[in-house]
Amino acid sequence: MNARTRFIIAVVVLGLLMTGPFLLTASLIWVGTEGASRALLVDTIMPHLPLGTVITVFGFGLGVIVVRNLFRQYVKGLLRMSEQQHLMLGANRDFRIEEKGPPEVRALARTANALAEQRDEYMRDVEQQIAEAQRTVVEEKNRLAALMSELTQSVVVCNLDGRILLYNTRARQQFKAMSDAPAVAGGGELIGLGRSLYAAFDRNLIAHALEGIRHRLARNEAEIQANFVTTSRSGQLLRVQMAPVLASEPSGAGETLREMTGFILMLDDITRNFETESRRDQMLHTLTEGNRAALANVRAAAEMLEFPDLDEDLRIRFSTVIRDEIKAMSERLDNTANEFADALKARWPLEDMSGADLIAAVKRSVENKLKVPTKLEGVDEGLWVKVDSFSLVQALLFLVSRLSDEFEVREIRFRLTGAGRLVHLDLIWQGQAMSTETVMNWELEQMSVAGENSPLTVRDVIDRHDGEIWLEREKVRHRAFFRLLLPAANPQEHVDAIEKSEHDGRPEYYDFDLFKWSERSHELDDRLLTDLTYTVFDTETTGLNPAGGDEIIQIGATRVVNGKLLRQESFEQLIDPKRRLSPESIPIHGIQPAMLVGKPTIDKVLPAFHAFAADTILIAHNAAFDMRFLQLKEAMTGLRFDNPVLDTLLLSAVLHPNQESHRLEAIVERLNLKIVGRHTALGDAIVTAEVFIKMIPLLADIGIFTLRQAREAAEKSFYARVKY
Repeated sequence: MNARTRFIIAVVVLGLLMTGPFLLTASLIWVGTEGASRALLVDTIMPHLPLGTVITVFGFGLGVIVVRNLFRQYVKGLLRMSEQQHLMLGANRDFRIEEKGPPEVRALARTANALAEQRDEYMRDVEQQIAEAQRTVVEEKNRLAALMSELTQSVVVCNLDGRILLYNTRARQQFKAMSDAPAVAGGGELIGLGRSLYAAFDRNLIAHALEGIRHRLARNEAEIQANFVTTSRSGQLLRVQMAPVLASEPSGAGETLREMTGFILMLDDITRNFETESRRDQMLHTLTEGNRAALANVRAAAEMLEFPDLDEDLRIRFSTVIRDEIKAMSERLDNTANEFADALKARWPLEDMSGADLIAAVKRSVENKLKVPTKLEGVDEGLWVKVDSFSLVQALLFLVSRLSDEFEVREIRFRLTGAGRLVHLDLIWQGQAMSTETVMNWELEQMSVAGENSPLTVRDVIDRHDGEIWLEREKVRHRAFFRLLLPAANPQEHVDAIEKSEHDGRPEYYDFDLFKWSERSHELDDRLLTDLTYTVFDTETTGLNPAGGDEIIQIGATRVVNGKLLRQESFEQLIDPKRRLSPESIPIHGIQPAMLVGKPTIDKVLPAFHAFAADTILIAHNAAFDMRFLQLKEAMTGLRFDNPVLDTLLLSAVLHPNQESHRLEAIVERLNLKIVGRHTALGDAIVTAEVFIKMIPLLADIGIFTLRQAREAAEKSFYARVKY
């Protein structure tokens, strides 16, 4: 029974108490008199009846006022105090009950506040002990976060429903490249905590691999991984290694059973490797077919030159043929080497490195170990190379040591220049010339520098890089140099580092509690609010009348997974409404018309937002307003936002029906939250998400645990009747 019903009952009882005795007495007198006595009674009472009625009504009204004041001071005051106490005990520990009303109510408020102070003191002590106990766990968690974030291989961990519960930076970048969604903010990402892996991979392929792992587990095989190759929507060729996440459970026979609770995917993009193999085949074909005819011509001309009585003109002609064909073959080889340089990779793993960093490393080694001064002749700072930096520095150090020991070279210069898809690294010195035989001996000699021996030769190192080395002379300047031909690397091929969040702290790429999430175990309405995934969104519009033609000019959204706000998984996009903004709306959202010029229209943005919100619960403050704008675009876009919807405005009315305001600012103040970026779509969405997270335990305190219970309670509130 609510407060309004109790007040009505109290008024009815008061009326009965005031009029009941009078009516009962009059009835007894009326029954006890007859004839002339009854007529005399009527003649006596009737002249005074209006005055008596007025006095009775006045007394009744005065009584109602007194009861109403007492009701507001005691009953309503206690109810308001109860809601404030609910806040104080739950969402806002710093909140204190207002000490106003009658003395008894104020005394009760003081007692409740004193108990809250004691509670806070005990809780601070408990929290301190918990924080100390959890310190080691947090450190391990942070180490895991740092490790997963910095891994160069894409790693994704899922539960058995295919819900993503961990991913790293590399995986996020790779999934972003795989997306075929429209290129609007946040709309193209396929990865995110709680999202389905099957947005990027074929469900049947994953199910087949899982089935194979289960068979291997049943047979207790040592190797329980699965490997397969698949293609992404955008045409990438991916090699996937799948490993199970196992949980151990004791069996009745004293043995430990291994149960699979999820799986790990390690992804490698082998598209480039596949293309490289194709280019290598093309290169071999070009060399084979292109040089076959030239070799035949050279062979025929050489055979003709063997005749002793060959005419001198013919001898010159055949010599010219040989020279021209050899020159053409040489040019063909050079062109092939330049064109297919990126395909000429040794099997030894090479790393991308800045050419300037490589030269700096060589200079330090030469000066520190050999005490030979060095200078830079010219280094292109923009060049990158693919190298095994350790062995290459060792080879260059060996060559400098030979020059210093055998030819008394006292200064070395370095030059680094680009040559198409190759890089020229020149080691330059001034001094006497050396023979080709000496150079060949140095190339084939096992390297030994400053007491450090290596089983490799300079030629081995050059072969690792599929490069080349030769000696050249600059006769005018009396200098010579070794030229090393190395494969170039393109710095743009590197995966860009993830943009730093504007918020402090490392982005959360994992949530192991999602292992417990089984989509098939519950119907959506019967799922706990703590187990669901939410898209919290807000819109900014040209005005407040969606049916009258007002349009959306901005959508902002963020995600809540497992009770956590994922700020880095957000959606924010300005939209060209193709109509004028109302002047009254501009001071509210701060969006000027010039900011919308050139932005995508609503028919381009809604599909991206629909994909972002797929398979989640939609949450907004005054959701009826935002949903009406979305629903009016269903016919144009062919998209239906049929997600379940929760409204923080209605939930606030459920939690605190006796509070005067349910505006977002008032709720934020009650829950002791901070407002950042208010009246921007994403800012409002983040604030609404924080409000909802605070509401979940408060709803549980009044018996609302599931989505169904929350929706039914919200639909009964007064504000649920508002329509747009």
